[in-house]
Amino acid sequence: MQMPKVNPYVALAIGVASVSFSAILVKLATAPSGVIAFYRLLFTVLLMLPVFMVKYRHELKFIEKKDWLYSIAAGVFLAFHFILWFESLNYTSVASSTVLVTLQPLFAFAGAYLFFKERFSMKAILSGIIAIAGSLVISWGDLRISGMALWGDILSLIACALVTGYLLFGQNVRKRISSITYTFVVYAISAVALFFYVIFKGEALAPYPASDWIYFVLLAIFPTLLGHSLFNWSLKWLSTSTLSMGILLEPVGATILAYFILDEPILWTQVLGGTIILGGLMMFLKDEKKSKEHKEAQVSV
Repeated sequence: MQMPKVNPYVALAIGVASVSFSAILVKLATAPSGVIAFYRLLFTVLLMLPVFMVKYRHELKFIEKKDWLYSIAAGVFLAFHFILWFESLNYTSVASSTVLVTLQPLFAFAGAYLFFKERFSMKAILSGIIAIAGSLVISWGDLRISGMALWGDILSLIACALVTGYLLFGQNVRKRISSITYTFVVYAISAVALFFYVIFKGEALAPYPASDWIYFVLLAIFPTLLGHSLFNWSLKWLSTSTLSMGILLEPVGATILAYFILDEPILWTQVLGGTIILGGLMMFLKDEKKSKEHKEAQVSV
């Protein structure tokens, strides 16, 4: 395959840097979590709208009833993922919150076992236990700071479970419709769900400082569109495991940015627990890759 003009590894690095700013921008904004999440997705949908209307809107008529139901479920899960993750940042540090959200592969592993009856090796199970041990180290360190910091950790873990639900609902629909159409539909549904959430909570949609509106737009452009779009683009040249390993650097980047931009201290429990979690996830992803290659080899035989 001919390599593109832009090195895929450079694109992956830019994508990781872009998503690393997500927690920082949320921390800088003064609006409530639901409002931040609503405007992040609203501006994302508005930015995608011209391309979708010109090139992809005809695909809407091919979406079946079941796919609409799955997309609605995915959009609601994504909405509450953002609400709880953004809310967690009000109680715990960027370092703790982002590293706990990276436990998504383990939640996916649990979901695949419960709903799809997938079997996993002992090495994969061990890697999961190691990652969970790392999360306990972080939680123990945060509990020593305050009960509210631990509450923030719990919220980020629930947010991680919700984004896994979003992905599990979406993986089935993505087999039948394009990435752009699916993303646009789910983001639009999520924005609508967030709108009603904000209204139900009685939170104001305006006014907010000019800086907040800048953060809303930056959240739509960098972590949402630029970050995830570059991940999807680089998949043409890089393996899923390589991409997954790269994304694991997000909490590292976010922690460094929080240290310099937000003056957040880095605790030894966060370093130790984060290292254990990332090590466990790397082991899990490598085992998953070997298992996939083994299954493909058996099929080819």
